[in-house]
Amino acid sequence: MLELPRFTAAAVQAAPVYLDAAATVAKAADLVAEAAGRGATLVAFPEAFVPGYPYWNWTMNPVQGSPWFERLYRNAIDVPGPEVDTLCAAARRHGVTVVVGVNERGAHSMGVVYNTMLTISHTGELIGVHRKLVPTWAEKLTWTGGDGSSLVVHDTPVGRLGVLACGENTNTLARFALLAQGEQVHVASYIALPVAPEDYDMADAIAIRTAAHAFEGKVFSVVSTSVVSDEIVDTVAGDDEAVRKQLSRPRNALSGIFGPDGRPVVEPLVDDEGIVYAEIDLARSIQAKQMHDIIGHYNRFDVLSLHLDATPRVPLVVTGRPPVAATDDEAEVER
Repeated sequence: MLELPRFTAAAVQAAPVYLDAAATVAKAADLVAEAAGRGATLVAFPEAFVPGYPYWNWTMNPVQGSPWFERLYRNAIDVPGPEVDTLCAAARRHGVTVVVGVNERGAHSMGVVYNTMLTISHTGELIGVHRKLVPTWAEKLTWTGGDGSSLVVHDTPVGRLGVLACGENTNTLARFALLAQGEQVHVASYIALPVAPEDYDMADAIAIRTAAHAFEGKVFSVVSTSVVSDEIVDTVAGDDEAVRKQLSRPRNALSGIFGPDGRPVVEPLVDDEGIVYAEIDLARSIQAKQMHDIIGHYNRFDVLSLHLDATPRVPLVVTGRPPVAATDDEAEVER
């Protein structure tokens, strides 16, 4: 008889140690230990958690924000790199699958930073590096978009796991690409967004998107959102009281676990730092999928289909490189 995973998931709602990658990674490792101590075998962290979100894109013009971009670039991380090694060691030490958002430096250019989600196995192996496909709105001032090569679902002890960052969870085709690969557990990572229009309730927006994916795909969705700490407010706002007030708006963060019926498994956490725990029983998806299975019987692939181009995009493709020309000294020796 088929046996499906049953496990405890943890959704972390926390603030980074702002613009300090090493300290934030150390905090993440401590939170992994805390969650594992409560029995969690899947731990989800917020978007861009290491070393934080570029709020200045929303509060300054691009010229004012340029030095801040440099500061973020210098405090971003390399993948692979020592900070990734620390996160992998924490996952391996506690035997948990970890998903965490980071700012990743581009290997080929000092103008490239990716909004990246790392998926780390329970054995400490980096198994997924997903770069956000399209930076949202003002984020385009900071982040370079990824490509379709990282829209991958991974086999893990907690089931077939897929991840998306923030606004990507509004992208119907990106979500379908994961579901069509057999996704069973979805991790959605967000940032608190107090800089949105005044009538935009970020907590509600996160809950709606999380519930939609869980219900449409009949999957479990673990959502993790960052917190705007006093440190972030002081750093970004400085003496600007209008920005300080803006960054201090309530209902900016929501974290929790939603089931295949679209409902929260437990009460989500709003705004405050903490960890939400819930038991996930993947068997709950079976009967739900009998009703609506949009990657199976409840679709018409002769009418509707999706094409995913998973080709990695690189800035340079070199073919038939000629041999390197000899220097004058080398040529003299040859003669």
